[in-house]
Formats: sequence, structure tokens, C-alpha cells
Amino acid sequence: MSGTGSIAEVGAPSARSRALAVLRVRSRATAAVLLPAALAVVLVAARMTGRLAGDPWPAVTLAVCAVAALVLLAGGIFGAVVLRAGPAVTPTVPLPEAAAPDLYRLVRDLADRMDVPAPSAIALTPDCDSWLEDRTHAAHRRTGRGTGPECEPGAAPVLVIGSPFLWWMRVAELRAVLAPVVAGTGPSAHPDIADARGFVRGLDAAADIGGRPGLGWIGRPARLLLRLCRTDAAEMERGVAAAASDRAQEVDYGLRIVAQEQVGLAYAGWDRLLTRVALPAWRMGRWPAHLDAGVVSALTELSRRDRLAEGFTSRLGERPACDLLEQPGVVDEAASLLAARLFHGGPAEAGPDWSPVDWAAYPQEVVDRKWRTEAARLHAALDALSVPADLAPPAGAPARPEGSTAPAEPVPVTTGAPAPAGAPVGAAPGGPGGPTAPAAARPADRAAPAGPVPPGGPTLERVLGYLTDPAGDGAAGEALAGRLSGDLAREERAAGAGRPRPSGGADTLPLFPLQPPRSGRDLLADHVTALVCCAAVDSAGAGPGLDWLDGPVLLVGGERRADLAPRVLSLVEDGDPAPLRDWLAEVGVLPEKPVRLL
Repeated sequence: MSGTGSIAEVGAPSARSRALAVLRVRSRATAAVLLPAALAVVLVAARMTGRLAGDPWPAVTLAVCAVAALVLLAGGIFGAVVLRAGPAVTPTVPLPEAAAPDLYRLVRDLADRMDVPAPSAIALTPDCDSWLEDRTHAAHRRTGRGTGPECEPGAAPVLVIGSPFLWWMRVAELRAVLAPVVAGTGPSAHPDIADARGFVRGLDAAADIGGRPGLGWIGRPARLLLRLCRTDAAEMERGVAAAASDRAQEVDYGLRIVAQEQVGLAYAGWDRLLTRVALPAWRMGRWPAHLDAGVVSALTELSRRDRLAEGFTSRLGERPACDLLEQPGVVDEAASLLAARLFHGGPAEAGPDWSPVDWAAYPQEVVDRKWRTEAARLHAALDALSVPADLAPPAGAPARPEGSTAPAEPVPVTTGAPAPAGAPVGAAPGGPGGPTAPAAARPADRAAPAGPVPPGGPTLERVLGYLTDPAGDGAAGEALAGRLSGDLAREERAAGAGRPRPSGGADTLPLFPLQPPRSGRDLLADHVTALVCCAAVDSAGAGPGLDWLDGPVLLVGGERRADLAPRVLSLVEDGDPAPLRDWLAEVGVLPEKPVRLL
């Protein structure tokens, strides 16, 4: 096996020439620092030999020597910072060889076939991507972030694999996808390329250090040098990728074309699983413990719905790549916790306020709790706005349809084991009843209740009456949306204040936020939807469920009801409750019946 990798393949000569261009930037910067010192040496030598006698040469020599000393001092400090600054390390789940001996054998076999150095270690990331990462910088050993053989000087890069690939892809597909990544260890081992990469990473780390007290001046020259070598560094990486791709042509090239389709499908399913399923749980202080196993169900459901993905599920009979792990469940749990840290900013370890949840318990422990928490927040906002609990629609607004019936007691919706892929997951609904909301003086422009209303209860009728707006100006909705936004912001600040705040990293802030902050109208629509679902569970025998692609859903008679959202938007945005009241009558929901809140 070649220790440095051949540079004869396409792309490698270009990568090496670009690496030399990056190193020339470093040489020029060094020359610029040494130039004043060289001039000072010339002046001092000329003065000592008598060639520059008389004024003003003594003063000029002294000034040049002083400037040279300052430039050398600043250049020395800058060079030391660039050399010692630790480059950023991607948070990953380490995968020792004892935990995945078959996977290590597969990777080493790939390296042997392509005649490149094998990666020094394997790690997993909760993302749909794979790459090589150099962790040999001395700063990692000094800070204790790296203690394994992959951190020793001269070690090969670490192979980072996206954890969803292991669960969704088959073994042959994973091998085909990893071949060009593993092939990158060959060009990466070339001394010029490794040196250029180290210089760029050092500059990047120095630019970040420039924000610290006393080192603010470091950032400007570091960013200047980064701009000067940006183009060459990017072209160098393209050359390395081209060389790796060319070397990997010999390994499973035909299968790689098919496997790339699975990569695109994995991106789509993983994004939906995180944003629609995991994010609601993270906001409730729970983290799904088996995201990678869930992505199989999500992608299977996506294959069923998307005609472009037809036939992909037929691969599921082949051996999955997660069989290469000794304990897939333990690895899945670690990757799921890391995903919560990276995408939501959760704690690094589980605790009383940050506990795992299984998919079977997700509907009851996350969906139902989410609905009732949001319903309680909605009624608290109404209390703050002095909205009476027995509020009825304004005069002239459409009344609740007559003749609708609902069972006196909810009919449980029970579910045993987790539903198969593509089917909603249901759970038993909670019972009716709950705390009462204090009543306040009602506005003069509201009409009297149209029928018997239980006094002081947190009811859906209260929200319907407040948001009903025949004029359509939306003032009531705007006020309620603003109050909800403020309450939610205060809750998030209070939750953050009670959490330990490390010095930095993914424990304090999400590195990759999944969604931008929601608008007030979106929050109001979500909270009204939650209250409607609570009322349906408590008075119409409905139940919470889980859809693998859409997240929390309402199950009525065991079937998902996906027609609620436009009716809620009609109430929130237009002040028109008629479509929602028709839907409530059809399902059998009693809006005047108190709902159970958390």
C-alpha cells in the first residue's frame, strides 16, 4: 500500500499545484514579516562599516530597528497563534473497532483495493453526509479532546459517516457510497496538500480566536490571509475530490449510481423526520431515542407516497448496513442525543428534564402533552387579556350547528406495538376535566352566551368566541398572537436560565437550527389547533397519533384527520368560525365542554 498515495490520477496534479499556491501565500506573509528585520540588518551593517556616517542615518537606523522588532514580535505572536490554535472538530459519535468490527473490515478492504491508507478511525454524525476529518492537531491532544490513535502525529484522517446511511442503506450500497470518500486518504496524505490544509485550518482557528480579549488584532491579518488563499484552497479541495473519485471508479461504480439515489431519498426523509417529528419532542424536553430506526419508517412512507421512489422499498429485504454494528440500539441512541444537541441545543446528557422517549410512547407522552401544554398557554394568554371564560360569539356570528351529537364519555383509541411504516401511531386519549380558568369582566361589545356554558372552564367555545370577527380586521387575533409570542419567549428564556451553560459549543446553542422563529400568527394557529385536538380527545373519542413524515396528527376512529388546518386558518386569519364549527359538528366535538390541561 502506498503511504502517500499516487498523484498520477486525474485531479491530483491540480490539487498539488493549488496546495503550493496556498503555501506561497504563507511564504509571502513570512517574507513580509522578515523584510523590516532584513532592512534593519543592512542599515546596522552599513553603519558599522562606516558607509552611512553622519545624520540622519543614526535616527533612521534606530527607527527601522524599532519597527523591525515590533513587526517580528507581532509576527511571532501571530505565527504561534496560527500554529497552536485548535481547528474546529465536528461533534460526532466515536465508533471504536470493538463496536463495529465488520464495518472496519469493510472500510479497510476498500482502502486495500484502491491502494490508499485506511482511515485511522470511524465516527458517526447525525446527518446525511460522509467525509474525512483530520484530528492530528496538537491542540486536540493538549485540550484532551483527542486521545486515540487518530490524534497521533501522522495518523490518517477519521472517516465520518452519516448515521442515517447505516440504517437506510444496504451493505453493498454503503460500500459503494464510501468508496470515493475512503479514496480521499491517498491525495490527503501528500505532504504539500496536508501542509496547505493545516495552514488554512490554522488561519480559520486564528480568525475565531481574534474575538477573545487581548487578541482582537489577530483576526484581521488571519482573515486577510484567508481571502488571499481562498480560491486556491477551494480548487485544491476540488482536485482532491476529483482524484478520489477517479481512483474509486474501479470499485462498485455501477452500484454507486443506484446508491446515490438512496442518498437523495435519505436527505428528504431525514429532514422531514427531524423537523416534523423530532423537533416537537425536543421542545417538550424529550428526545426520540431511536431517530435512525425511525428514518427507515419515514423513508418507507416517503417511498410509498412519492411515485418517483417506487421500488425503493424492495431493497429492504437485503442486509441493512446497521448489521455491521455490534449494538445498533446503543449507537442509535447516542446519535439521536447528538442530533438533539446539534439541531436544538439540548443538554449533552439525559436528565429529569431531558429524557428519551420511545416511538411507541411518542403519541401519549409527546403529542398529547404538547397539545395540552399549548392549550393551557392559550387560555393563560386569554386570562392575561381579561377574556371571560364564558365568552360567546359576537352578535351576528354563525352559531354552532344544531343536531350534532357526541358521546358522553370518550371512546379510547388504543394501540399496542408501534404501527408499521406508513401508518399513524395512536395512543389512548386522556380523560375529560381539568383546571378552571378565572373569569374577568367581559368587553361591552360581546353578546351574551347563546346556550348553557359550564362556568369558568377552559373551553374551546371561549377561543371561538374571542377570535370570531365579522368585521375581519383581525385585532383580537393580533393581540392574542402577540401575547402568545411573549409568553413563549419568556418560557424559553426561563428554561435556558435554569440549564447549565458551558463555555461554548452545541450544549448552549444549536449549531444548525432546523427552523426560523415562528410568527405570531403561526403560533396562534398551532395553539388553536392544539386546543381543538384536546377537545376532540376529551369529548369525541379521538386520540393522538404519529405520522412519520408529518409528525403529530389527530386520529378519529383510528383514521387520520388531515382537514383541520385550513379550518383553523379561516378562524385565525379571517375571523370566520363557520368552517371549524362544521368540522367540530361532523366529528362530534362539544366546544362548550371543558378540556383537560396540563
